[in-house]
Amino acid sequence: MPADITSADLLRARLEEHDYLADDGLATAAYLSLAMGRPLFLEGEAGVGKTSLAVALAELLSAELIRLQCYEGIDASQALYDWDFPRQLLHLRAVEAAGGVADPESIDRLDREVYDRRFLLARPLLQALETTPSVLLIDEVDRSDDEFEAFLLQLLSDYSVTIPELGTIRAEVPPVAVLTSNRTRELHDALKRRCLYHWVEHPSFDREVAIIRRQVPEAGELIARQVAASAQLLREEDLAKPPGVAESIDWAVALVALGADRLDPDNAIATLGAVLKYREDQERVRRMDIGAMIAVAVSGG
Repeated sequence: MPADITSADLLRARLEEHDYLADDGLATAAYLSLAMGRPLFLEGEAGVGKTSLAVALAELLSAELIRLQCYEGIDASQALYDWDFPRQLLHLRAVEAAGGVADPESIDRLDREVYDRRFLLARPLLQALETTPSVLLIDEVDRSDDEFEAFLLQLLSDYSVTIPELGTIRAEVPPVAVLTSNRTRELHDALKRRCLYHWVEHPSFDREVAIIRRQVPEAGELIARQVAASAQLLREEDLAKPPGVAESIDWAVALVALGADRLDPDNAIATLGAVLKYREDQERVRRMDIGAMIAVAVSGG
């Protein structure tokens, strides 16, 4: 961690320099994660800025961002390393063509050669162990299964991995690790205990307005306030996917692209695809009195 960051407030200020506006709780969790050298586990609705925090930390620390996108069925080999079989096969054929496998000693040497480091394809987790400095983003870990979660627990405990053909590879400096989850399933307590945990809430109205203004400077104050207020009202509806701050930003970008200087019923309907990603949600909102919703949003904002 940079020597000039000695408190959560200073970290929050430095994150703002990289266009990430964190609230007190998130800034404190991130600061403690850096100070204590512990992985940061962020849970929250999709689109509240969990992934963006890792991006901002990488920029702040001048570190390489290495991202592992989790999905159902992911296993250790897909996340850690793989052997480049086509290149290994080409090497074997080249040696055979040169007559280099004529005796048992040559065969043993060839066995060692094909499992040389140059034929190893490093996946995100191994890349993070071998890269200093780096920020390792393990995104949507809740999509992986129990076995992979147990593997992550071990990796995040000692930041090393053993490759049978090469030996143990240990990180000289452990990466800054950020895990995110949309809570599609509960993770085991063991992984949570290994990390510092923080639930990321949707931003307050004022902070969402500030985020929109920061990310979409072309949008005026009025559009930013109307979009933020309307998004907060939509989050109170029973929608399949309530809009996150990422959708609010997209909504403001869409309005700016249409040349709008304010949110009104017509352009709100026209740009619903930027903020609502399910057909059922869009149909539900179209049945609402959009004009009244915007009026309420504006009066509340």
